[in-house]
Amino acid sequence: MVNYVLKRTILAILIIILAIAVLFCMVFLIPGDPAAIALGPRATPEIKQAFRESMGLDKPIIVQLFRFFTNVLQGDLGVDVWSRRSVSTILLEVIPHTLGLVLLSIVWPVVIGIPMGCYAAIHRHGLLDKVIGVVSVGVIAIPSFVVAIYALLFFAVKLRWFPAIGVSDRGNILNQVYYLVLPAFAIGLGWVGYLARLVRASMLEVLGENYIRTARSFGIPESVVIFKHALKVAIVPTVALIGVGIGSLVSGAVFAEIVFSRPGIGKLIYDSVITRNYPLVMGGVIVTTSFLVICTLVADLLNAYLDPRVREKL
Repeated sequence: MVNYVLKRTILAILIIILAIAVLFCMVFLIPGDPAAIALGPRATPEIKQAFRESMGLDKPIIVQLFRFFTNVLQGDLGVDVWSRRSVSTILLEVIPHTLGLVLLSIVWPVVIGIPMGCYAAIHRHGLLDKVIGVVSVGVIAIPSFVVAIYALLFFAVKLRWFPAIGVSDRGNILNQVYYLVLPAFAIGLGWVGYLARLVRASMLEVLGENYIRTARSFGIPESVVIFKHALKVAIVPTVALIGVGIGSLVSGAVFAEIVFSRPGIGKLIYDSVITRNYPLVMGGVIVTTSFLVICTLVADLLNAYLDPRVREKL
């Protein structure tokens, strides 16, 4: 297990470094002059050149990349072009909003999707199994931004059950969750289908194993066979999917943050790309990439702990 942890950790660090390097290069392929966009059309060529020099944009991209990695290792993510505030400070202000949205968006699909998949596997070929299968595929196929728009129009505008935009200005946790219901519903709906389908497939495979038939032949209650023996093994692939899901929901949160006008790291990166605010873009990319890789790493390690066979594959 120790060797597996070391190998996975080293691989995760290499992935983060490579991803940051690739995204750094992609940012500079975006058309448009950052100096012209930041300073406006009335800025003189001298002012624009001074801006490029102050931001280091006049150096070759290799030099900029090396300098960027050096600053990151020192904990310096740069300074915002517009406000001249530390990028780290700005990110720390918006990260809690995104994390709250992501956690709620994965919790409710877990609570609903796993029991749905388990029930569908136990009652295979039944009416509810077929209904769950159709519903699962249907919600997977609907893009999250479409769900966000229609949820906003129906539940917020027409029925007025939930707030349409923004976040709560109160410290009450319940009030904060109230503002998160629609965004979390929008980006978490598809994961109900993913989890239900995966748990059903895993449960069907486990229920066909010899030790399950042996347990039933000894007269062990069916509830004990299902929840103590079958589900314990069938849930292992779901753990890995949930870990990846938490990381990938950060990228999906950008649609909800834009549609519902919520502060968050996704919307921050989007706005920064539009204004060519490179330090903020790269700071946000580092955080989101690292978060995705770390979530995947934790899921892999937990999966290896639950299933020793996984350790032998690396």
